[in-house]
Amino acid sequence: MHTTEELQQRILDLFGTLNYMSDPQELYEPIQYSLSQGGKRLRPLLSFMACSLYGGKIEEVTNAAIGLEIFHNFTLLHDDIMDKSPLRRGMPSVYKKWDLNTAILSGDTMFVVAYEYVTNTKAEYLVDTLKVFNATAREVCEGQQYDMNFETQKITTIDNYMEMIRLKTAVLIAAALKIGAISANASKEEQQRIYDFGILIGLAFQLRDDYLDAFGDQVVFGKPIGNDIVTNKKTYLYLRAYELADAQKTIMLNEAFNINDSSKKVKEVLGIYNELNIRAETENIITKLYDESFDLLQNVDRPEEEKVAFYSFLKKLIKREV
Repeated sequence: MHTTEELQQRILDLFGTLNYMSDPQELYEPIQYSLSQGGKRLRPLLSFMACSLYGGKIEEVTNAAIGLEIFHNFTLLHDDIMDKSPLRRGMPSVYKKWDLNTAILSGDTMFVVAYEYVTNTKAEYLVDTLKVFNATAREVCEGQQYDMNFETQKITTIDNYMEMIRLKTAVLIAAALKIGAISANASKEEQQRIYDFGILIGLAFQLRDDYLDAFGDQVVFGKPIGNDIVTNKKTYLYLRAYELADAQKTIMLNEAFNINDSSKKVKEVLGIYNELNIRAETENIITKLYDESFDLLQNVDRPEEEKVAFYSFLKKLIKREV
């Protein structure tokens, strides 16, 4: 089994050599810009790690892993448009650096490029890989629609929110793991086990993202702190606060979320979150998901030391500790 450090370096080297430029440059330059911003390259790393965990050859999953990362960045490009987020990884979002129409068209092209990479998978793994990729791409779009639906609703349930982030975020993380297992010729049972593990890790990852938006460091997070608050986004923190709030606190939350001045709004909402202990509430559910995922990993049919190393690194990675 490859070490995670070896796999990370391999991915960095791989993406460092890829060139997406072509004509018309106005179409491809935003793609090159998006994919050169770095990031953890979590999804291709997961595909590599799962493939290695099951004893496969990394070369068998490389093209699909590249495709998954390009697809992920396509969704981020369009998400920034829909969320009106001015920054991505500490740099101007594509629609801010160029314009709205260019961002939409470049994003569409990124999806096609992603599909080209995924279809360049070894024949014996291609059908299963495409089934996972196609289902995942559809589910991610479904999740985004649910997310937009929440914008027009005063409130929704935490269960509805968890289903939305399962679709929008967790399924892609789970798919990356499953495609890695497919490329290692793992059994169908093992493919499903690693997929289910990925769903739990993906949910924890998104909740961690919610947490960092409110309580993180902008330099580390790469986006303005409090953007979810400014846009009244129905995150776990938002929904849990309304669940815990009594009548007086509910009025205070309503008033705070209606403040026009962004800085004051973030300060007031965070003050109420602190009174309701939302930081600890969010940390607790993230820990619960981590624990459940670790329990699930115990059923994966691989040597114990490999599973422990796999899980330990993944937990640190998602918590932004590496």
